[in-house]
Amino acid sequence: MAPHLDAPSPAGSLATDYNIPFRPAMSSALRAGTLTPAESRSSLSSCFEGDSVEGDFHMTRPLVPGVYVPTVCFFQQKTEDVDIDAIARHAVRLAHAGVRGLATQGSNGEAVHLTHAERQLVTATTRKALNEAGFSHIPIIVGCGTQSTRETIQYCREAWESGGDYALVLPPSYYASLFAPSSKTIIDYFTAVASASPIPIIIYNFPGAVNGLDLSSDVILDLAQHPKIVGVKLTCGNTGKLNRVASATREQSKNYNPYKPEFLVLGGSADFSIQSLIAGGHGVLAGLANIAPKACIETIELYKSGKYDEAQKIQETLSRGDWTAIQGGVVGVKAGMQAWMGYGGYARSPLPKPTAEQMKLWEEGFRDLVLLEKSL
Repeated sequence: MAPHLDAPSPAGSLATDYNIPFRPAMSSALRAGTLTPAESRSSLSSCFEGDSVEGDFHMTRPLVPGVYVPTVCFFQQKTEDVDIDAIARHAVRLAHAGVRGLATQGSNGEAVHLTHAERQLVTATTRKALNEAGFSHIPIIVGCGTQSTRETIQYCREAWESGGDYALVLPPSYYASLFAPSSKTIIDYFTAVASASPIPIIIYNFPGAVNGLDLSSDVILDLAQHPKIVGVKLTCGNTGKLNRVASATREQSKNYNPYKPEFLVLGGSADFSIQSLIAGGHGVLAGLANIAPKACIETIELYKSGKYDEAQKIQETLSRGDWTAIQGGVVGVKAGMQAWMGYGGYARSPLPKPTAEQMKLWEEGFRDLVLLEKSL
């Protein structure tokens, strides 16, 4: 397997057939906090005004084993504008808990509800908050997948421009019935995106989000040969697939380093954290860690230290809590955060606001998990 890149490619080294204008630095609108109403109606706090936010935006931040969090995106209750103060506070809270990295514009981040400019705003806010709190070493993974190769590359470039270190990319699916053969279309798509992107790519296999399209271990291992495809998130829950990918990429590494693998294999849900580790995975990228980052970390650390019974006990609590999160989706996760942490708010329209009955249901569903989190 070819050595993988930890750092973004220099702007001038991009070779691509896609003639997309590339801006080698963050846009002045984001840097100064002057997005126009047409770009975003989100209010900007003074944290962006007059400051240079480029300092530590682009540096080498390797992916290491552990817990990664697809962060929730927060909105102001009355206007639904992006709430950058809440985004910044939440990112720092997760960093203090000890997570290995954050992901913006994932499923929990309501990427489908955001404009291009708002996506950049969320990532830039997260990067700046981490840097200013002393966590400049923490990488940011940015969701960049969309239906066309061209726009996905654009999202990757905007992610880099906003301080992102890696791009999390779903396969396209809208015209999947026309892919012929499907595996070649998918391989061509990821290859073109990775070759043109200024940041390395993490494959996102989540059949539930792409009309049931489920990448096989053969396709993932084929893509893993690309020097800028550096990992996979498996939300499919298939631990057999996870084992095949983890073992094959480990064997193909010239000098495998378990503390800094060339190809990072992550489970996509907290309810199979231990199972992922048993299968050879390196950790999880799990939405439940928005609520209980310490519990997610503790499960993995106990397992790695050989305390299997203790790890299993916490895993059981994680799994029950994750079932509540799975049933409620981002609406339920936000409701749980609001009930137990005093912030979270509502998802953006057209997602509905939860009823009082649902709020109570989700609050109770997360009770054991939150009590565990507070005990750590």
